[in-house]
Amino acid sequence: MQTITNDAVAEKLEEIATLMRLAGMNDFKAIAFDRAARTIEALDVPVTDYIEEKNLTDIKGIGKSIAEDIYAFAETGRIPVLDDLHEKVPEGLIKWLSISGLGPKKIYKIHKELDITELEELKEKCKNGSVAGLPGMGKKSAEKILKSIDWMEQFSERCRLDEATEIAERLIEELKDLDGVQEISIAGSLRRQSETIGDVDILIAADESDASPIFDTFTGHESVVEVLGRGDTKSSVRTAEGRQVDLRIVKPEQYPAALMYFTGSKEHNVVMRQRARERGMTLNEYGIFKMTDDGNTDFDKPVSYESEADIYNKLELGFVPPELREDRGEFKWFEDNEEAPLLEESDIRGVLHAHSMYSDGRKTIREMAEACMERGYEYLGLTDHSKTAAYAGGLSVEAVQKQWEEIDALNNEFEKEGKNFRIFKGIESDILPDGSLDYPEEILEGFDFVIGSVHASLEMEPEKMLERYRRAIENPHCRIIGHPTGRLLLRRDGSKVDLNKLIEIAAENNTAIEINASPWRLDLDWRFGQKAAKTGLMSAICPDAHSIEGIDDIRYGVSIARKGWYTADRILNTKSADDLMKWFKNGN
Repeated sequence: MQTITNDAVAEKLEEIATLMRLAGMNDFKAIAFDRAARTIEALDVPVTDYIEEKNLTDIKGIGKSIAEDIYAFAETGRIPVLDDLHEKVPEGLIKWLSISGLGPKKIYKIHKELDITELEELKEKCKNGSVAGLPGMGKKSAEKILKSIDWMEQFSERCRLDEATEIAERLIEELKDLDGVQEISIAGSLRRQSETIGDVDILIAADESDASPIFDTFTGHESVVEVLGRGDTKSSVRTAEGRQVDLRIVKPEQYPAALMYFTGSKEHNVVMRQRARERGMTLNEYGIFKMTDDGNTDFDKPVSYESEADIYNKLELGFVPPELREDRGEFKWFEDNEEAPLLEESDIRGVLHAHSMYSDGRKTIREMAEACMERGYEYLGLTDHSKTAAYAGGLSVEAVQKQWEEIDALNNEFEKEGKNFRIFKGIESDILPDGSLDYPEEILEGFDFVIGSVHASLEMEPEKMLERYRRAIENPHCRIIGHPTGRLLLRRDGSKVDLNKLIEIAAENNTAIEINASPWRLDLDWRFGQKAAKTGLMSAICPDAHSIEGIDDIRYGVSIARKGWYTADRILNTKSADDLMKWFKNGN
């Protein structure tokens, strides 16, 4: 029997449910697999305990058929019904799942009625009115599908920050301890923590004699599906995820200059080279050199340095963190300052914006709280979806009150056990089209805090969207605005609300705007960080976690905050639980 995790089993059951819907099968069967997936995820013991005893059917919601599927997965790593579904469902339809606004049922409807399976066919049918003519679709639906496809294709050569990070960390882990590797780092836009990444760049310092075996390991890694090129100093591969990874090996003495050069950005490098020339030097990927009298590089007169920081110091600058290297004010700052007091991940004291099984989360409140404690956090701001978000299991008033009782009981339990941990009663309330929140006043008063988010009608005219936000922000119960544009990176653009004005309105009303740390969102965009600083806006690093693993997305939110020049005192969840509660209640 293979060693499998609860999450791995749940993932396979979810995949079966999705493919069943794509195949047009009875939805009750798909629902059974969905429920079984949630049940397995929620187990407080390893599913292998049940597999070994062959008593999976003792778990409520796991019938004989699904139990046999799980046993097969444990024994062979495969599930026959899943293999059959993969043969039955065209590969093209699976790709359609990435189109914003198209779920499995709509995909099946379009496929069945129009007899198409490929993306290009779908585009054509959207353009000629065929999709709009289907029951339950319409012209607006067809336009949204086309817009989403255009958006996807525009960014098809890029990936999310978390995807690139996973690839880079996996390869670096394999390479870092090889003989001859003296230093190793990611470079490029990934090192600068851009929200989306093209090629993944890795740089190694090693002697020439050690380069070949290092490249052997790199090109022979198990995740590599194609070697795109191999030379003496650079090799390029394509991984199973479809991403290109470039590995450069430079001489150890060149490494700091090469790391600076290959980190970029292009705009930052242009200014750095100009600063060097103004001081009688040349800067390139090989080092920093004196210039001859006629303005050429004198390669016989290198300027000594040991680190990137040394190079910045030679050009009369403090060390510029990689996240800030975008030529957006860093030179002016670091001419007068050795460092910038940027937010650190260790500054984060608690988790705000997380979901439980009360709505569309995958874990119980207790499990989410315990996961936060294991990571050293002091509090959890639980924010399940509000009632209008029926698609995400939005909470009725009765469910809200039941959840409050559970939170009170857990907080009492933690206090008696001497645990320094608190669960805040929050909600992610939909901001309705008219700007109102999703519950009556007497219910809103019972929450410790409310995150107001727009999930529908994102295409609203910018002026109307701004007024929608204004009304929500002026509601004293709305303490944080969630993912202000509603964008999904590489899948759909967000609303066109004027973020500069939205930031001003929020700051005037002492309402925070989150930096949604989900790698799908990273919204508020880092480019508005300096505007936020000028207005005195508070923000929060919010993982929008729907699972325990989602809590760890905080790292990406911190990166985006740093890129936006955020300091710890401008982030709500660097406060203690007591100070945060004071801020929720009176704003200071």
